Amino acid sequence: MPQRMSWKKLVALLLAVVLAVLVAHVWSGRGKADAGKPAATQAVPVKAAVAQRGDLDLSLQVIGSVEAYSTVTVQSRVSGQLESVAFTPGGRVKAGEVIEQIDPSLLQAQLDQARGNLAKDQAQLANAEQVLRRYTPMLAKGYVSQTDYDGYKANVGVYGASVKADQAAVEMAQTQLGYARILAPVDSIAGAPLTYPGAQVSANSTNLVVLNQVRPIYLTFSVPETALAGVKAAYARGKVAVNASIPGAKGPPLAASLDFINNAVDPATGTIQLKAVYPNTDDRLTPGQFVQVRLPTTRLADVVTVPVEALQNSPNGSFVFVIGTDGRVQQRMVTSGQTSGDRLVIEKGLDAGERVVTDGQMLLTNGTLVHVADGSKS
Repeated sequence: MPQRMSWKKLVALLLAVVLAVLVAHVWSGRGKADAGKPAATQAVPVKAAVAQRGDLDLSLQVIGSVEAYSTVTVQSRVSGQLESVAFTPGGRVKAGEVIEQIDPSLLQAQLDQARGNLAKDQAQLANAEQVLRRYTPMLAKGYVSQTDYDGYKANVGVYGASVKADQAAVEMAQTQLGYARILAPVDSIAGAPLTYPGAQVSANSTNLVVLNQVRPIYLTFSVPETALAGVKAAYARGKVAVNASIPGAKGPPLAASLDFINNAVDPATGTIQLKAVYPNTDDRLTPGQFVQVRLPTTRLADVVTVPVEALQNSPNGSFVFVIGTDGRVQQRMVTSGQTSGDRLVIEKGLDAGERVVTDGQMLLTNGTLVHVADGSKS
């Protein structure tokens, strides 16, 4: 019996040791899990912004196209054979630069002929004036008849008129010869030649090349007629900034300005055409491109705005987390209004100067202590 009792005690002792080890392991795991949990007073990092009060321009975004500021189809003002093309297709040409040359031989001959006629008539006029001067004193003495004298005087008038006609012919011939040198009317980009050297050119009929003025350049787009009143009001206040972006392109938007509002609404579409002008000194735009255009339509005066990411939604409505002076947040129900870009109008529930959370709201509840991280918006 003593030996049997000793064996039972040994088994009980072993069971007690195993149970103690299991309990210790469980409590150790719980301790590690609790150590990974934030303390109730640990601040949650968030980003914040200050609610602002002021005027806000509402904007409209539409699709537009790029259009040359001016397009010129160059024609010759004289007929003749095209002698040479002096521009590079697709290259830039400057205003006043020779871009094509008509064979000047025939025009030069016409000028020389006009100058010859002028010289001949000038000599005849000089002779007629000399004859008139010679016979003027003889008329008083009766050595020449009145009829002859009147004939000499008429000759002076006839040759004088011929000289004036010849001078006009010389000027016209000089002008025609100048037209043989075809000049670029504006700084522009030349297209492909439409006529090549050796071809016969007809005055004011044959197209030679198309020039597109692209500095500056137009952005052409249409807006609904419902937005027209706001656009006109903004235009009346002064320069209307228009932003444009090229789909798929990186970089900041292109800064243009409204330059033209058409004088009629298209009844078929209910839209009106507008144009904005962009300097295009960087050559980022080419006629025919599509762009996304944003322009202001209405100005809201004296409104409270916050970044759009500050607004949160719940079954009870929209709200923002407002950071108090003690660093804790309050869930504030608000009435939101219109948006413009990254700004949202808060019509009710928030005052200017209050700080609202813009990032990190998922970890917040009423009374949560927060820490505002660097890089928050103003």
